[in-house]
Amino acid sequence: MTATLIYCYDPMCSWCWGFRPTWTKLQKALQDLIDANQLTIQPMLGGLAVDSDVVMPDEMKAKLEGTWQNIQRSLGTEFNFDFWRTTTPRRSTYPACRACYVARDTGLEEEMYHAIQEAYYLNAKNPSDLDTLIECAEQIGMNADGFQKTMQHVKNERLLEEEIEQARRLGLNSFPSLALLIGDKLTPIPLDYKDHSSMLNAIKKALS
Repeated sequence: MTATLIYCYDPMCSWCWGFRPTWTKLQKALQDLIDANQLTIQPMLGGLAVDSDVVMPDEMKAKLEGTWQNIQRSLGTEFNFDFWRTTTPRRSTYPACRACYVARDTGLEEEMYHAIQEAYYLNAKNPSDLDTLIECAEQIGMNADGFQKTMQHVKNERLLEEEIEQARRLGLNSFPSLALLIGDKLTPIPLDYKDHSSMLNAIKKALS
């Protein structure tokens, strides 16, 4: 039986950005198990914040900027703090989640995820805005018109919301989250943001 490692994330979650180097190392370390058909990795979108056109209040901006500073201090993650000065932030991550959902169909989910993170955290662009997401789509080789149409379809059909509800049913309520599904048994994998080896050992132990 092939086990499934679920990676629950939100492209606008700053802790997911902090986790990215360690997550990349963990995926490389799991490649042998993937090649042997013992494991598949399934990304799942968490959905931090619903669609909103409301400008983010100053207190929330200060709180989130403080979170970035905390991640930078603890993990050494790079952030472009100009974002908080040069854009109009909104508490809305569903559009960015939908962009990753749309990219999944063409096998480009991870590329979209990374493009959004880099636009947001390094280039101070706002992924709550459709223009930023279209730019990310074009950057990874997607057609802008087709991307926009599919984004609207995913929104109309509430496909993202279905996935978010599935994540909640599995108890994946924080991002990033890792859980190993073997048959109908779900084993949460405790995260280590600095070293992938404890997660690798936990996965191998659950598999044995």
